[in-house]
Amino acid sequence: MTPLFICSVILLYFTALIAISYFTSRGADSNTFFTANRQSPWYLVAFGMIGSSLSGVTFVSVPGAVGKFNFAYFQVVLGYLAGYVVIIAVLMPLYYRLKVVSIYTYLEQRFDTWTHRTGAGVFLVSRSMASSLRLFLAASILQLFLFDAWHVPFYVTVTITLALIWVYTFKGGVKTIIWTDTFQTVFLVGAVIITVWQIAHQLNFSFTDMTAAIHAKGYSKIFIFDSAKNGLFFPKQFLGGMFITIAMTGLDQELMQKNLTCKTLGEAQKNMFWFSLTLAFVNFLFLTLGALLYIYCDLKGIALPKSSDDLFPMLAFNELGLTVGILFLLGITASSYASADSALAGLTTSFCIDFLNFKNKNEATKLRQKFIVHLGFSILFLVIILIFKEVNQKSLIDVVLKVAGYTYGPLLGLFSFGILTTRKVAGKWVPFICVAAPLLTYLLSVNSEKWFSGFQMSYEVIILDGLITFLGLWLVSIKPKKA
Repeated sequence: MTPLFICSVILLYFTALIAISYFTSRGADSNTFFTANRQSPWYLVAFGMIGSSLSGVTFVSVPGAVGKFNFAYFQVVLGYLAGYVVIIAVLMPLYYRLKVVSIYTYLEQRFDTWTHRTGAGVFLVSRSMASSLRLFLAASILQLFLFDAWHVPFYVTVTITLALIWVYTFKGGVKTIIWTDTFQTVFLVGAVIITVWQIAHQLNFSFTDMTAAIHAKGYSKIFIFDSAKNGLFFPKQFLGGMFITIAMTGLDQELMQKNLTCKTLGEAQKNMFWFSLTLAFVNFLFLTLGALLYIYCDLKGIALPKSSDDLFPMLAFNELGLTVGILFLLGITASSYASADSALAGLTTSFCIDFLNFKNKNEATKLRQKFIVHLGFSILFLVIILIFKEVNQKSLIDVVLKVAGYTYGPLLGLFSFGILTTRKVAGKWVPFICVAAPLLTYLLSVNSEKWFSGFQMSYEVIILDGLITFLGLWLVSIKPKKA
């Protein structure tokens, strides 16, 4: 594909997003931006959340990891399903009963302002870092296959990227994003399905042949029970996936904000149920795609790249034909941008509600401040991405991906303490606890093999992080006085 052709595809894609934004943001006010007037069709929210839940990192890393871990990642996906049950049964009724716009206002109602703003602050830091990283991946691919050929500097690529996202989200907010995420999810899921079909067609595989080939290579192995010390041990992967979902979906303003736009609690729960099943199916498709990529290389005698993350891009652009190349470009763009645009809306909402106290301001003030905050987070994304570019990006990306797992632990501890106990906390200590818990968890994680006879910590670090936060809150809490 020539740079001009790639540019044409990307321009058509963003033209469609901006057109959707125009029609969905007409007459929008601050309530539309934050809650979509609580009129979103549940099925639209469910399908669109697929795109914002996955990312460009998932798009290339999950297929690439099959060569090393087979289908073991699906153990985590099964844990996701258990986590969604908790969200449906416990968290969503709580949010709808309190009629929250930002889910972190629950912490103020349950505890105090210190705890409320600490929880919101944890979200702002974690989501800003994680979403900037995901957007960095999309910008890097555009730079590699388009802007490098035209000698355009990377900072210009990132600025253009963020400007396009800002244009189609600044007015309509979550209402627009629900529709654009649905549009982008079509490309994300379509890219995976058609690529699987194309590879099977090129290898002359029927469905039965494909299944047999994946099984013969050993890629279809899912469950690992050989040793509790193994990082892939099923209970560790399952429980880690479960609590990751509770924290990173149920306690994440970006993702829960969309659920809170449904008309009723029943519709929101229906949305979450069907979303969880669809997400599990899509993840299984990614694993199937990964197995087929490795089988394709084996049968065609193609040397594997040094990094497994480069496998899908390498084959998509060089081996599998124009259709797959276009679909890969659109799929990774859709997965990265669907995550970034909803993150901007979630971050803007949390800052406006949790720190600027929007409920006591007039509409003109809300619109002006919302505009400034939304622009401010866009600029913050730009700064973080440029830092990624300058500071040994590969190792930094690995670190940030791991840190994202630690930063949600305090939210897990805060909400579980509020729901499972009736105790009151000394709010001034909460920020220190929420900083100390991830640091202590990290210390235990990196030394677990040395200190605990070869025990490898994996996704369960978020459980440990939440437990340490919970215990810290207990130490600075008191029983409430009887009425």
